[in-house]
Amino acid sequence: MINVGIAGATGYTGSELIRIFANHPKINLTALTSESRAGEHLRDVHPQFAGLFDLSFTSINDLNFSDLDVLFLALPHKVSMGFIAEHHPLPCPVIDLSGDFRLPDADVYECWYGEKHVKPDLLNEAVYGLPELFRNEIKSGKLISNPGCYPTSTILPLAPLVKHQLIDTKTIVVDAKSGTTGAGASAKDNTHYPNVADNFSAYGLKTHRHTPEIEITLERSLGERPTIQFTPHLLPLNRGILTNTYSMATKPIDEKELRSIFAEFYQNEPFIRLRDHTPQLRYVRGTNYCDIYVTFDERTNRVITVSAIDNLVKGAAGQAVQNMNILCGFPETEGLTLPAVCP
Repeated sequence: MINVGIAGATGYTGSELIRIFANHPKINLTALTSESRAGEHLRDVHPQFAGLFDLSFTSINDLNFSDLDVLFLALPHKVSMGFIAEHHPLPCPVIDLSGDFRLPDADVYECWYGEKHVKPDLLNEAVYGLPELFRNEIKSGKLISNPGCYPTSTILPLAPLVKHQLIDTKTIVVDAKSGTTGAGASAKDNTHYPNVADNFSAYGLKTHRHTPEIEITLERSLGERPTIQFTPHLLPLNRGILTNTYSMATKPIDEKELRSIFAEFYQNEPFIRLRDHTPQLRYVRGTNYCDIYVTFDERTNRVITVSAIDNLVKGAAGQAVQNMNILCGFPETEGLTLPAVCP
C-alpha cells in the first residue's frame, strides 16, 4: 500500500482519480486539497463517493508531504508550475495533470500558453507520461507530466506511421472532437448547456496549445519535427474524444501490411485495442482504453486513422494512474481494467 494525495480534487480530473482509486487495491488515499472547498467533506462535494471515503478537503498549504508516497496535481495550467517551483526539490514523486511541464522549451511554452514559465530549469527533467512510448523513463521519474487528452488520442495512432516513415509528416491533418468535460469544471460561455446542446462547433483553429505537444512528442520518434494541422471541436457530450488523422502516404501500402505494423507496434500494450471497424465513444467511456482503426485510401493516397478515448480516463486520470503503477512497480493495469459503461 502507498499513501497518495490529490491537489485540486474538486475538478473533473481530481474526482476521476478518486473514482479510480476506489477500485485500486494498493492505494491509501490520504489527502485531498481544494482552496474553494477546504473544510468540506468529500461526500458533500462529490456525492457519488458517499460511503466510500471518509475524507475532507484541506488547503494545499496544509499538505504534509512526509505522509505521501505520490502526489497528483490536478491543478489548472499555470498554477501547477508555481506549486512545483515553491516545493522544489520535490519531497515525493509528482504526477502533474496540467500542461505546465509537457513542453521542453520555455519559449515554446510562453508562445502557446501566454505565460512565462516560472521553473524552466525543470522542463527537461520532467518525463512525458505516455506509457506506450516512454515507459522506461517513467519508471525512474520524479516529475511526470501527464499528456493532454487530445495529444494522447492523436499521438498513439500516428506513432507507428511516423516510426516506419509511412507518411509525409508535413501533411498531417488532425480533426478531433471532445466532450465538454475537456474544458474543465469551471463555467464558461462555450460550455453552457444551451450553447452546447444540439450543437457542434470548431474552436482553437491554428492556435490550440496541444499542437506543439503533438509535434514535439512525435519528433522524438522521427528525429525531425512534423507539421500538424490540428482542429478541435466541441461535442454535445460529457465524455470522450474521437480523433481522425489524414496523412499522405510515402508509398502505396497494402491494408494487411499496415494493420500488421500496428499490431506489432502495440502487441504488448494492455490499453491499446486495434479495431477492425471505426471506433465508437460508448465503447471506451469510463475506461483507460484507446481504440484505434487504421486504413489506406488508394484513391487519395492517404493513410487515415480513427481513435477513441475517454478524455477523463486515458486522456487524464486513468493515464496518470497508469503512470503511477509503472513508477511504483505495480501491475500496470492495476485498478484500470473496468469495461466501458455501455449503454
